[in-house]
Amino acid sequence: MVAQIDANYIKTRPFKIISRLLSYGLFEGRPVTTKGQWINPLVFGHFSIEKILPQLKKVDKPILITGSGRSGTTMLGVLMSMHKDVGFLNEPKAMWHSIYPNEDVIGSYAGSEAAKYVLDETEATQKVCLDANKLFGAYLRSTFNKRLVDKYPEHIFRLPFVKKIFPDAKVIFLVRNGWDTCVSIDMWSKRLGKNIDGDTHDWWGVNQKKWTLMKEQLLPNEPLLCDFADVIDTFDDHLNMAAVEWIITMQYGLRQHAENEDSMLLVKYEDIVENPDVELNRLLEFCELDADNVFLNYAKQTLKTGRTHDSFAIHNSIKPAFEQTMIDLGYK
Repeated sequence: MVAQIDANYIKTRPFKIISRLLSYGLFEGRPVTTKGQWINPLVFGHFSIEKILPQLKKVDKPILITGSGRSGTTMLGVLMSMHKDVGFLNEPKAMWHSIYPNEDVIGSYAGSEAAKYVLDETEATQKVCLDANKLFGAYLRSTFNKRLVDKYPEHIFRLPFVKKIFPDAKVIFLVRNGWDTCVSIDMWSKRLGKNIDGDTHDWWGVNQKKWTLMKEQLLPNEPLLCDFADVIDTFDDHLNMAAVEWIITMQYGLRQHAENEDSMLLVKYEDIVENPDVELNRLLEFCELDADNVFLNYAKQTLKTGRTHDSFAIHNSIKPAFEQTMIDLGYK
């Protein structure tokens, strides 16, 4: 499926096809686990031109979808793209790499070069802010949208950085049951992971770059897990690695939510699926978007209860932290 477009999407709002195709072809880039990477030089060439030109449009209240991958973030982004005023960027890591080259924790564009998981306001220099506003402004102008949704789960670790660039940003922290999230990560990595010229490309980045950076930069600062760093360093199975990522991401997100309640909304994936009218109207109100019946009807037609999974054998060292995080998020 190209750019998350299917027959129902086309039927509901045909003019949205142009916005999604432009997002996919000119702004999002193609990471290492996808096809079509030949387009990346053209995408980065496009960014270089846009950064020279004057800013084409003001970026007003951008909406950031954050959280853990495989928690329904893409689903929510696609739903939001159906709103009459919204354009959707699905993990525009190429754009962010062009804006700040040391942000590539996967290795899609920077390979094994150094990268930072956590970015704060000091790294949002005047040039970074200017380049970001130019690129995202060019996106809005090119797609004829008033507002944008940037779905990039790792933003949860970079809110001070992003909010220095976009002070009026609206942040959605999407959470999902830990068992289901981790099994989904495991299945994704096994399905899409590949070996190319001796390099492994999977959920954990190029040759596990993402996993290595997580252990080095995030794990020491997670109170629930830091005492077990030596044991976690030996993990090599996707499920337990996914559990570590989920715990770190959820706990970090909960702390960010406590500090930014005015500009950050916590939403459960399961609640959106079970009560779309209530949850999506709450989301529209938070994002300061107008009511849109076409958007809501599309959501009700599209949303389906995701697969639920039984608990799996989780390593004893991280099991208490996993269970505590489930409780902290309101799951049984």
